[in-house]
Amino acid sequence: MTRAESRTRHLLDLRAKHVPRGVSNAHPIFAARAEGARLWDVDGREYLDFVGGIGVQNVGHSHPKVVNAVQAQLERYSHTCFQVTMYEPYVKLAERLNQLAPGDFEKKTIFLTTGAEAVENAVKIARAYTDRPAIVSLTSSFHGRTLLGMSLTGKAAYYKQNFGPYAPEVYHAPVPHAYRGRDTAQALEALRELFQTTVDPSRVAAIIFEPVLGEGGFIPLPAAYLQGLRELADQHGFLLIADEIQSGFGRTGKMFAIEHSGVVPDLITVAKSLAGGLPLSGVIGRAEVMDAPAPGGLGGTYAGNPLACAAGLAVLDILEEEGLAQADALGALLKDEFQRLSEKHPFVGEVRGLGAMMALEIVQNRDSRTPDAALTQRIIDHARDRGLLLLKAGMHGSVIRVLVPVTADLTDVQRGLNLLDEAMTAASGVI
Repeated sequence: MTRAESRTRHLLDLRAKHVPRGVSNAHPIFAARAEGARLWDVDGREYLDFVGGIGVQNVGHSHPKVVNAVQAQLERYSHTCFQVTMYEPYVKLAERLNQLAPGDFEKKTIFLTTGAEAVENAVKIARAYTDRPAIVSLTSSFHGRTLLGMSLTGKAAYYKQNFGPYAPEVYHAPVPHAYRGRDTAQALEALRELFQTTVDPSRVAAIIFEPVLGEGGFIPLPAAYLQGLRELADQHGFLLIADEIQSGFGRTGKMFAIEHSGVVPDLITVAKSLAGGLPLSGVIGRAEVMDAPAPGGLGGTYAGNPLACAAGLAVLDILEEEGLAQADALGALLKDEFQRLSEKHPFVGEVRGLGAMMALEIVQNRDSRTPDAALTQRIIDHARDRGLLLLKAGMHGSVIRVLVPVTADLTDVQRGLNLLDEAMTAASGVI
């Protein structure tokens, strides 16, 4: 055993002894440093990172502008708590997001720390504004690991386990997913049936949805479906909450994925790539809706940390100056290459996604469309052996998703896609 191997082995032993098993790990490696779309482990091995901390690094690891912004802020102060003494980065970032979010109306933004906090606060705000208790989510969705987040999440495996009872007044409607046999018309009809049989729409405060489902398997919601939700919301007086935690900040080629549909939500939850790796989340929404809770009803000790807000301002600069244009080119490359992989490998059931938020569904047989989680994992393992980090998703763990930084060099991306091709061939046993 080499010295480098013993370093990883030593850390794996420490992890097994001191960290609970409930924290799962996609890859048995320990990061030493990362830059752009590349990551090096403690053994010195280099990887192309197509995971990005699960969609957190849209502008890449350690972008110089983000690093400089954080360092400059750190020299001033690292924390005061916005509810005690306010600070400029918070209000400046709120101003920027209010200008960027869709909708020709006045907006306000609150900052928090995690995506789950953003979801919880969006629900609080919606309930305060409408004076209604019920929230409707979609099947196959993911909205966090807190009690309310788990309750809203439309996927039992891994996340819900035996952690109940769950939060009341949460209902789930079927997600439109044509590949799995439910189109827009059927999904909207199922929602109307939910209103007739389970929860009256007059009691619904909001419907929360991901414009592109993340953990559920990178399923883009059709524009017609989103337009149908907007019509139902306007008809019955409830709000629309767009969960852009994974799909926002350039991932789909626009600042927010909802912009592709032309639908304007009332509230938007954001996190992940907002602050380039620092913990920061937020809720952006109509000013009158955001002002519904009385003073003291919103906040948090670490919410809107000044270091993270400084990073967020740098991230927006990067996206506006280079990232959004690059995201379009990246999305086109991924779509073309995924189509090529689909034609080459008969176990690719579907290529789907929006912009650079692309995925492959791996199946046993294209005709039966039976998910193949085992083959998916073998592909991921073979890719890692070749120096490419990937992550799976989907209700059955049979979707390979790509979250490479939108600022990544396209030559590196192409090399990673070639490694993926090799891994797919090796994992399927094709010589």
